[in-house]
Amino acid sequence: MTSVDLTQSKVALGVSGGIAAYKAVEILRGLQRAGCSVRVAMTQRACEFVRPLTFRALSGSHVVVDDYAPENPDPIAHITFSQTVDLLLVAPATANIIAKFAHGIADDFLTSTYLACTSPILVAPAMNTTMWEHPATQRNVQQLRKDGIYFVEPDAGEMACGTIGPGRLSDPEQVVSAALEILRNNKRKDLAGERLLITVGATREQIDPVRFISNRSSGKMGFAVAEAARRRGATVTAIAGATTVDSPAGVDTIRVNSAMEMAEAVRREIANATIFIGAAAVADYRPAERANQKIKKHTEFLTLNLERTEDILSGVAANRPEGMLVVGFAAESENLLENARNKLRTKQVDVIVANDISERNVGFDFDTNAVTILSRINSNPVQLPLMSKKVIADEILDVIVKIRSETATTKASST
Repeated sequence: MTSVDLTQSKVALGVSGGIAAYKAVEILRGLQRAGCSVRVAMTQRACEFVRPLTFRALSGSHVVVDDYAPENPDPIAHITFSQTVDLLLVAPATANIIAKFAHGIADDFLTSTYLACTSPILVAPAMNTTMWEHPATQRNVQQLRKDGIYFVEPDAGEMACGTIGPGRLSDPEQVVSAALEILRNNKRKDLAGERLLITVGATREQIDPVRFISNRSSGKMGFAVAEAARRRGATVTAIAGATTVDSPAGVDTIRVNSAMEMAEAVRREIANATIFIGAAAVADYRPAERANQKIKKHTEFLTLNLERTEDILSGVAANRPEGMLVVGFAAESENLLENARNKLRTKQVDVIVANDISERNVGFDFDTNAVTILSRINSNPVQLPLMSKKVIADEILDVIVKIRSETATTKASST
């Protein structure tokens, strides 16, 4: 990861009313040690666990609880507080505050700040295990994820109430680490000038008007890469098949259905790209003939004749414009490294991102992944353990930036 100066970074720390509120003091100090300036907002209930004076003494700034309070120096604090920072971090975040965020309720300073915020938002939940696992809380968390909110997953352990399970506020060091990672990523513009074309999701190959064959894919990993690349300065176009998540804001998205439609869209767009990433789960086979009418269940068995679809990744690699970088993905269920190295060589790409789909919480439909990255410039694979797909997206882009930098250095030295 490239070094980024965080000494000018501004963080808004929101503290809601749970027993873990005292840990927000450690989070504040950790951010300050990294060079960040921190302002604090508290809910009324949070003040019952930690007094605002504690945060004021440590931050050196007025702590906002009620923006209508006469001692508040800023009459529109929820606007200036939220729109002049690089990150809004809410820790701890109770089930109540998460529910309010998810449903757009703005009945106090912190919830109003959330709605007015234009910076990235990181939420660190803390609550009783039963509350965390309740379907309502999980629905609210999923909604916030769809809205682009980052999360630090709660730890499992013994609660203040004596129960044991997930829901405890993550270690303050982990919360600080996640916050600093977001700040670094948002300050980097190392892909400025790059035009990234990425395929995302699954293709569907029609059998008849109501049936199709397809590959499993949610599109989460591909869209995470697209979003990260846009944030780091690239112009991004996504060619997307079937996905279970929406395209990120700021990413130009072309929707397709079949492998043939995806291949045609890639051919139309490839001349404008400097980086191509094949993250889609493209069906390798399609029915040789498509029935015009729904096939009836006349017999016990149905035989389909399948034919190969076009290999989009190999086609791009073989016909790439000069200077283009090509990245492929490999979902494997066995012999991960062997199969990934073979794909890197035979498809003549610059990078292969491989994951073992047999592992728990890896790959399809999950918000997490564990990958191995192989590149043509480094014989040693980069192995990333289970982590957020958003974090993995930046790690993949770091490899691309490194290849681009080393290629430019080689060219300069040879002239």
